[in-house]
Amino acid sequence: MPSSISSLAVVPALCLIPILALAGPLLFRAVGALLGLYLRKKTDGRLSHILELTEQDEKKWREGRRSSGSSSSSGKDEEWEEVDTYTVGTSGNGGKGEADWDGVVGFFHPFCNAGGGGERVLWAAIRATQQRWPKAKCIVYTGDHDVNKDAILSRVENRFNIHLHPPTVNFLYLTTRHWVLASTWPRFTLAGQSFGSLIVAWDAFSLLVPDIFVDTMGYAFALGLSKFLFPEIPTAAYVHYPTISTDMLESLDPTSTVGSQGVHAGQGTGTRGKAKKLYWKLFAKVYSHVGASADVVMTNSTWTMGHIQKLWGPLRRSNRPIAVVYPPVAVSELEQEVEVSPESEKKREKVLLYIAQFRPEKNHQLILQAFAEFVKTSKSPAAKEAKLVLVGSVRDDHDSKRVYQLRLLVNELHIKARVEFHLDASWPEILEWLRRASVGVNGMWNEHFGIGVVEYQAAGLVSVVHDSGGPKMDIVVDVEGGFTGFHATTPSEFAEGFEKALSLENPLEVRLRARESAKRFTEEEFARRWVREMEPVIGLNELKVTTEKRRV
Repeated sequence: MPSSISSLAVVPALCLIPILALAGPLLFRAVGALLGLYLRKKTDGRLSHILELTEQDEKKWREGRRSSGSSSSSGKDEEWEEVDTYTVGTSGNGGKGEADWDGVVGFFHPFCNAGGGGERVLWAAIRATQQRWPKAKCIVYTGDHDVNKDAILSRVENRFNIHLHPPTVNFLYLTTRHWVLASTWPRFTLAGQSFGSLIVAWDAFSLLVPDIFVDTMGYAFALGLSKFLFPEIPTAAYVHYPTISTDMLESLDPTSTVGSQGVHAGQGTGTRGKAKKLYWKLFAKVYSHVGASADVVMTNSTWTMGHIQKLWGPLRRSNRPIAVVYPPVAVSELEQEVEVSPESEKKREKVLLYIAQFRPEKNHQLILQAFAEFVKTSKSPAAKEAKLVLVGSVRDDHDSKRVYQLRLLVNELHIKARVEFHLDASWPEILEWLRRASVGVNGMWNEHFGIGVVEYQAAGLVSVVHDSGGPKMDIVVDVEGGFTGFHATTPSEFAEGFEKALSLENPLEVRLRARESAKRFTEEEFARRWVREMEPVIGLNELKVTTEKRRV
């Protein structure tokens, strides 16, 4: 409760930050420095406690290994003896950081136990950090109060097959996470959630001030607050998607090239529309300033990098270029679970598979309309046997209503006998469909990356995806001079893509090429790129001697 009260009490102070910025840079920096000093003194005791606890846990872990005579995790703990597992090809800018850097890395991820693709990035990043700098302490700021450390790490192993070194991972529990929920801000959601992230970040710094601050959820305003309070602390950002993009702004204009795309398409007309456009433009300016404060910026795709470069790039002080670090995908697991061979080809069916949550932006309507056009207009044998299978999770009543509306659309299009819905399917069920299907489909406009599309490729499916975003620019691209899938925008183009994908003369050749393409997105490749980008951050920390000053 005291932490919650202190976080609430700081809300008025956070509101004064823009006013301080206008008052002058000297006053702005002075107030930030004073608040930062206050937080450092407040959290020094907890820092000492965590360091002591880590040392004790490390001793217990090593004693346990010696007494058992073998690794307690089926050989996984042996990884920690291989300090340089992912150092091949790195720049060596980690200073004493070949292995000796022992600072505190704070990972800002309030929903760390969610179990999604963003969480896979978090845990893979921590594992890579541990293996490159085994003495580093990784702190995760989370709002998941209902689970303890053992339960979280157990879920990480079971859900992602990622094994971390427990002694050097700790969790600090936030009391203010509700401030970043969309439900807290029914109006002005973008600005509200961003302001809420300032409150949650203050909560985090009130618990512990790290040596390096890393945002892995896309809360750019948290990065800005870190620089306001602690200019000397290096910051890094992993951006899954921009909170606002130039495409979003353009989509409000019905006359623009993207005026018919996205959930806000063409809404920039009239008084209300113009007000919304002005609001978004002002927000984009503030978002650009706070995001540009990060020392190192990683993005999950070429598409995301392009938009972040447009927004943050002109304002960045760091000369480190914005990098693409593809998120880790369970490619190896899919290669083991799904066979791609002449024998498996005989078992493939004329199934078009779309794996996606039933959210508006996934645009299931587009795929249904395209499939209806395909089966009604195509005279090929493939069309006669084709079936569309929609697999996805249902999060709430809104999703349930959306599925009901999609079922109505299926009836209206007279394709009920050719379409199947599989809600909240288990992983074994999904694997079975990946074995049976021939084509993987994605209908979302400007999908930021497209982990599902990589999974299609790893399973040997021929992809038919929207001609935009990550699937177009990074994933469904030519490999070794040959195509791995097809791009489309309109229902007619998707129907044509379905026709081509199901009528390939040598589908196995394309499947093998797609599987080869997926190897660019393995967990090992992510770790190499993560370490390459983090080494300069560790170097910045050492140059400023932050750790040594705080422990004198």
